[in-house]
Amino acid sequence: MKKIAFLFFCSISLAGVAQQKLSLTDAINTALKNSYDIQLSRNNLEISSINNYIGVAGGLPVVSGTASDNEQVTSINQKFADATRDTKRDNVGSNNLAAGVTGSFLLYNGLRVVATKKRLEELQSQNQQLLNAQVQATIASVMTKYYDVVRQQSYLKTIFQSIDVSKKRLEILQVRKDIGLSNNADILQAQLDLNALIQSQQSQDLVIGQAKTDLLNLIFMKPDSPISISDTIIVDKSVNLDTVRNRVSTHPLLMAANQQIRINELIEKETAALRYPTLRATTGYNFTSSKSAAGFSLLNQSYGPFVGINLAVPIYNGNISKRQQRVASINTRNATILRDNLAFDYETGVVRTYQSYENTLSQLQTEQKNYLLSTQLLDLVLQKFQLGQATIIDVKQAQQSFENEGYRLVNLNFAAKTAEIELKRLASQLAY
Repeated sequence: MKKIAFLFFCSISLAGVAQQKLSLTDAINTALKNSYDIQLSRNNLEISSINNYIGVAGGLPVVSGTASDNEQVTSINQKFADATRDTKRDNVGSNNLAAGVTGSFLLYNGLRVVATKKRLEELQSQNQQLLNAQVQATIASVMTKYYDVVRQQSYLKTIFQSIDVSKKRLEILQVRKDIGLSNNADILQAQLDLNALIQSQQSQDLVIGQAKTDLLNLIFMKPDSPISISDTIIVDKSVNLDTVRNRVSTHPLLMAANQQIRINELIEKETAALRYPTLRATTGYNFTSSKSAAGFSLLNQSYGPFVGINLAVPIYNGNISKRQQRVASINTRNATILRDNLAFDYETGVVRTYQSYENTLSQLQTEQKNYLLSTQLLDLVLQKFQLGQATIIDVKQAQQSFENEGYRLVNLNFAAKTAEIELKRLASQLAY
């Protein structure tokens, strides 16, 4: 049995050599590099950065060039007071050429350009906050899934320890049988218990494999990539409720919600500006040329610069602008409601998560003592069993208590860690 166990653990060690050791930092960096959600957020930020330009807001001159060249074949029949000047011809060729450059500059439109430029700035800033929120969410997800793998591996360690105890119990019973102090029933029961633990170990191997696959999916690595994780769950016990609550207002999603209110307010101003006159200055250069093979005018050309002022005053458009302004005002109120609701949800989430965090830390102190006691009890009962002072049922009960306390300790550590991660995410303080 010892030889088989030795070969089993050696095979695990040799298989682990080919595996890539994955730390939490490596996992997070890989996720941040490969995350599609982060890439989309970065692209949105880049788009808003490109659009944040005074020209997009309409604050720069617009210059356009035009040109046309028309060839025609016409019939001419012209009569004058002087009959000698009369002209009548068919298939007369003519050409009309026109070209020009026009520049237009906005002088005033109710400060709509100013409001639009500020809105573009807010959109860029909002997309930056959304990117920050996506980064924090990605880090939190990777950390939670990473520590879930650690948790499942800790379960496996507890199972291995229990397997060792069952093997020791079986060895003791075998020795007793050899000297006539034990029966086959005890040995069969001990073997059944050992087989059940081995099956639990095999089932836990599957759970660990699937947990690793979920982690690989989260960090966008091949799902069958061989990875090795060697880590423990260490809970930060210094998280303070007041500190988290004070920092919730700086959460990127809340800041993005505040910016959405400002964006909608600026849209109100842009809509209101549609009801104001628009004043533009125009200038340019025109050239026209008209040629004809016959007729009154054989050549007519005009060219030269021009300058002018264009004033457009909205008088009536069915009250569309007024209604658009009212709708924009309602959208601003809706954005305020959404921001307040989000802030309230975050406040509630902080309190609930901290309650879980604080309660779990309190339970951890007791559970660590219970786990130590269960370990000592198992060692003591196993020693008494070896001396014939305890029954197989005593060993099994002590073994079950050890397994339960081990599972409970790991679960409490994981619960405290996930609560810590969530609190730090809400406070935008996740670090790795």
